[in-house]
Amino acid sequence: MERTEIISRTKDFLSREFEVDPSVIVPENNLQESLDLDSLDYVDLVVVIEENLGFKPTADDFKTIVTFEDFFNLVEQKLGA
Repeated sequence: MERTEIISRTKDFLSREFEVDPSVIVPENNLQESLDLDSLDYVDLVVVIEENLGFKPTADDFKTIVTFEDFFNLVEQKLGA
């Protein structure tokens, strides 16, 4: 999967799941703040990532994610893009 497709799919399922405007899902924005995530929301996030991208991120994966750019990089790494 190419980066443009990763970004497009991510915007689609995150905006639906967390009821945010897709325009806030841009590389430089903070993922937690933009999606208004609390600790329970991270469980939902893991589930939607697994359902939509086919891999299950670990707690260690989230330690390195601050921005959507970090998230896109993780997805690329996990999918071998």
